[in-house]
Amino acid sequence: MTPPQRQRRHPGQEPEPAPPREGEGKHPERLYLIGEGDGGPADIDLVTLIVARADDAGSLPPEQAAVVRLCESPLSGAELSAYLQLPFSVVSALLTEMLAAGLVQARAPIVRQALPDRSLLEAVMHGLQKL
Repeated sequence: MTPPQRQRRHPGQEPEPAPPREGEGKHPERLYLIGEGDGGPADIDLVTLIVARADDAGSLPPEQAAVVRLCESPLSGAELSAYLQLPFSVVSALLTEMLAAGLVQARAPIVRQALPDRSLLEAVMHGLQKL
């Protein structure tokens, strides 16, 4: 087997431009093509809770049907990404489309209180004193 031969360039000689490959240019090709629309971005992050609003998942595309089945109880965007084994960027695009169609509802994550309940702290303190 012979090794490939290199061509010498002479000083001042410009290399030939490489022919454009498919997908190069103004609009790069999308790695994942799940959704149909090009909806605007939604405020979905890793901790946004998603709840299904659609009852019947039979007539939906497989990815949307899986989201509807999984989101019968609230799930975060990170959990959906893990269960579907898709990157979060793909899941967020899918959820954006589903939000626009009214199939799911996005809720802000549940925020804990800044200060704990005083009665709970007193109950813990009394329990510890009894030990």
